[in-house]
Amino acid sequence: MTSKLTLLAATLLTTTVMAQKPETLDLWPTNQIPNAVANDAVQEKAELGKDGILRISDVKVPTLTAFLPPKNKATGAAIMVIPGGGYSILAYGHEGEEMAKWFNERGIAAFVLKHRLPDDRTQTNKHEVPLADAMQGMKLIRQHAAKWGINADRLGVIGFSAGGHLASTLSTHYHRGPGASEDAKPNFAILMYPVVTFGTKAHVGSREKLLGKNASPEQVAYYSNELQVDEKTPPTFLVHAEDDKGVPVENSIDYYLALKKFNVPAEMHLYPTGGHGYALRVKGKGSIEGWPAACDNWLRSLGLLEKK
Repeated sequence: MTSKLTLLAATLLTTTVMAQKPETLDLWPTNQIPNAVANDAVQEKAELGKDGILRISDVKVPTLTAFLPPKNKATGAAIMVIPGGGYSILAYGHEGEEMAKWFNERGIAAFVLKHRLPDDRTQTNKHEVPLADAMQGMKLIRQHAAKWGINADRLGVIGFSAGGHLASTLSTHYHRGPGASEDAKPNFAILMYPVVTFGTKAHVGSREKLLGKNASPEQVAYYSNELQVDEKTPPTFLVHAEDDKGVPVENSIDYYLALKKFNVPAEMHLYPTGGHGYALRVKGKGSIEGWPAACDNWLRSLGLLEKK
């Protein structure tokens, strides 16, 4: 009897672990990836740095990985997570998987986007590619909403650094360009130390990776997302450190002011210190250690921590 109970317990444990295993989907059907150019010389790389950060580069097959909370905790809300990395790499570990698990702890389903990075070697019109992948990611989540037990009207996006640029582009360009659709629109957005502008306060590396070194004034304005906000832009939560040497704090400030101009609900938290690229790794970094609690309160204020 004891051995049977042991076997049953092991089976239940295995089943539970399998049920919690993240599911990964290709964003696009095979051989139907838009703007793709075949180039076998380019292969995806994943490297774990000494800082414990997993970095992914040279993405050719974009994916979406679903991290689902336990069913007894699930609120029905969901969020797509976009790691940063200057449009050169994806800081997939601490700005992707770690954040997904943080949302799961709050009952929110999280979907980590591994999008293609702009690359002339493997793409045509590379400036279109990250947004096309982000739009497709939102559409896929909504298409599978019933399967994953989520409410398609409670789906947001969070982006970090250049991922914040992509998240803010999704928030303001979901109805423009190839793949434009209301199904791609986030219901809420969280922007963490985001690249927003491609103007005078731009993170030059992100701008040049997406648009090249000779971008036209029209392209710069189009992807300066503080200029693209309107009354339909989703409610947004922003976090930035004033001593951020990589992405000037004005990126968040100007986006916040644009949101307020159009009466879009917005909440911004600025901290005197913290630098850049911290995500949840803020212990001992001063008052910025409180940003997750502030975000938790904001999510609660939107009703996203309650089952509906």
